[in-house]
Amino acid sequence: MSELLKEFREFAFKGNMIDLAVGMIIGAAFTGLVNSIVGNMVMPIISLFTGGIDFNNMYVPLNDAARAAAQSGADIETARAAGAVFAYGTFLTDLIQFLILAFVVFMMIRCLAKAMEAAKKEQEEEAPTTKECPFCKSEINIEATRCPNCTSELN
Repeated sequence: MSELLKEFREFAFKGNMIDLAVGMIIGAAFTGLVNSIVGNMVMPIISLFTGGIDFNNMYVPLNDAARAAAQSGADIETARAAGAVFAYGTFLTDLIQFLILAFVVFMMIRCLAKAMEAAKKEQEEEAPTTKECPFCKSEINIEATRCPNCTSELN
C-alpha cells in the first residue's frame, strides 16, 4: 500500500502534471471571460442590428405545452419548464463564443510561432564570423582559406 501511495505521489506531482492543472484552471477562467464578453458585449451589439432580438430566447417549441408557453411570450426557461424546446438561439450564442475562443487561441499560437521564429533568427545571426588560426592563434575571417597574418594554409 505504501508503494502504491508513493507511486501515485510521483505521478500526481510531476512538473508537467502541475502545468496541466494550472492550464486547466486558467482555461476555465478564460472561458468564463469569453462567455461574459459574448453575453454582455457582443450579443447586445448583434441584437441592435437584428432589431433587438435576444438570441438566448430564440427557440422552437416541440410539444403542445411548450407551444402554449411560446404563444404567451414566455422566455426559454419558462418554455423549457413547460416542455421540450429546440433552443437554436443558445446554440448561436455558444457558436459565437467558440469562434471568439478559437480566434484568440489562434492568435496566441501565431504570436508564439513568430516569437520562436524571431529567437531562431537571433540565434542564427549570432553565429560566429571569425575563427582562430591554428598556427599563429590570431583571429581571422571564418571563410578564410589562408591566414593573412602567418600565410598558413587552412583546412
